[in-house]
Amino acid sequence: MALHPVGPGDRTAISFAEPNGMGADLALTAAQFGFASGIFFLGYIVLEVPSNMALHRFGARRWLARIMVSWGIVSLLFTWVSSTGQLYGLRFLLGVAEAGFFPGAILFLSQWVPSRHRTKILGLFYLAQPLTTVFGAPLAGWLIGRHGMFGLEGWRVMFLFVSLPAIVLGLVAYFYLIDRPADAKWLTPAERDWLTAELAAENAQKTGHEGKHAKGDLKAAFGNARVWVLALVYFGFVYGLYALAFFLPTIISGFQEQYDTTFSVMDKAWITAIPYLPAAVVLFFWTRHATRHGTRTWHVAGPAVVGGVSIPLALYMGSPTATIAVITVTASAIFAALPVFWSIPSRFLTGAAAAAGIALINTAGNIAGFAAGYITGWLKDWTGAYYAPLYLVGFFMLLSAALMVRLAARDRTAEPVPGTDRQPMEAHR
Repeated sequence: MALHPVGPGDRTAISFAEPNGMGADLALTAAQFGFASGIFFLGYIVLEVPSNMALHRFGARRWLARIMVSWGIVSLLFTWVSSTGQLYGLRFLLGVAEAGFFPGAILFLSQWVPSRHRTKILGLFYLAQPLTTVFGAPLAGWLIGRHGMFGLEGWRVMFLFVSLPAIVLGLVAYFYLIDRPADAKWLTPAERDWLTAELAAENAQKTGHEGKHAKGDLKAAFGNARVWVLALVYFGFVYGLYALAFFLPTIISGFQEQYDTTFSVMDKAWITAIPYLPAAVVLFFWTRHATRHGTRTWHVAGPAVVGGVSIPLALYMGSPTATIAVITVTASAIFAALPVFWSIPSRFLTGAAAAAGIALINTAGNIAGFAAGYITGWLKDWTGAYYAPLYLVGFFMLLSAALMVRLAARDRTAEPVPGTDRQPMEAHR
């Protein structure tokens, strides 16, 4: 299962469309584009926690399939958007349709994978996101180049074709996804019994160690201080992730005037893809290291520092090549940390508390996604440059590093993590 099972990603396809015709056709300012990018996350936030609770109740097969089909249908409607108001409305509805998909997928994986293997599996899961851009950016460029197909502008052709895979894969998920290991016919009886017993023992230990604070309900998640601190940590990472995702194609288009050069649509698509291939490689080996040697706080805080320092440096590079090289470092840092980060909440939450806690943390990320889009665009319009927006990205990522270190320092006396000989956050120092 991928984060975005379509070309450039349903939530970020707008970033490819804006500098390639949509911005001019709809007369968008940078602030309007930023708001349109970010309002997706407001729709997502509205239903995120309820959606994850529904997944916990009805099962991943039905709920994830419903999400994918509905967001594919809404994404398809962007083909015919004709005004700024329609763009805002559809972006909001897209967030509503997709609400709960990512935390639902994280919860689903936590119900299948024992904790000692979870960082590795989450790393493989997260590979979908940078690889989506590696393959999706050139695909988006090629589709935009099909200007005139079916009488549509190129950016509309892109929306038409990148929406269809979500619908198809949603239908496939409905018929083939399995909710629980106990129902997996492709496992042998011995494998099913072992995996079911392993996960049940972990959940029982988590409930016992957390006492009244992990009884599998909403109160356990919303009343847990670690959940809220992790939400703030995640905010910083996602702010940086989407500031890049939404505005990198626009920044690349600006290279033409800044450095007196010319890029075709495909040139810009390939340049957009460049940072994400090294990011995928770094993500893969970083999560393998964390799995092999034990997850430590520096597996999350270290990349946050690297990303926080590197992103403002991109402003002072003297060529497109140097700028993209520094942005590649930032992207690699963000993607390296995220799957390791997501192995943490399920170490101390279980059942409905895990569903609510993961959704709450991801809600903070969606607030960051809205803020990154809108604030970056607004600051660009206000200041005339990307200096202030990218310095703000650096600040939030450094704040994430500081919070992660602080959380680990305060949690050294916590109970052992089920299935390991480490402390819940001690294992992250």
